Amino acid sequence: MSRETHIVGFQVGRETYGLPITSLREIIRVPEITTVPDAPAYLEGVINLRGRIISVIDLRKRFDQSATGIDRGSRILVVEHCGRLAGMIVDSASEVLKIPESEIEAAPAMMREGGLDCVTGLGKYQGRLILLLDIGKVLAAPGQHNEPSVETVSEKAPLTSSHLQATGVKSGSMSPNISTSMSATTETITGTIAGTAKSTRTASAGK
Repeated sequence: MSRETHIVGFQVGRETYGLPITSLREIIRVPEITTVPDAPAYLEGVINLRGRIISVIDLRKRFDQSATGIDRGSRILVVEHCGRLAGMIVDSASEVLKIPESEIEAAPAMMREGGLDCVTGLGKYQGRLILLLDIGKVLAAPGQHNEPSVETVSEKAPLTSSHLQATGVKSGSMSPNISTSMSATTETITGTIAGTAKSTRTASAGK
């Protein structure tokens, strides 16, 4: 039986990207973001997530795409790396994908040399190509070691008085314990994404 890689799929621009499901803690709507002086252009600022200061980056800017602003479908993926949390703004969070390892190939050398070294592989899923990301490289300053990383800015940012607003996504729905069983984690994230999509459709229908 072929082994499967479980990832969370999301959209940035026209492309679908994927992160390991174990890196994701929760999905929230975009709250008020406090800007940080002298931060890299792709770093939107910081948010107060239930008393924790979380740095937030815009993946469109991180991938050198044109920024379109925050809309109803925008979400923040709260991820954990090396024991620290960070947020990533995406155009939408779509689904939990199970991709057989036989359907995953290494990223082409041209892609890595072209500045997309954060792409670790390409997954083939139902006729689509999913760009698989290395979360550590996404959060690091791209190509310049003298720029502060997302984690460094998070540690230095002052506490903001703004609090996370009601998002329609059940806060804390994803266990912070990485050892949580894969099946339980998959079911939880699937429910979270489905609930978010339902609340978005309800809001749109009420216009």
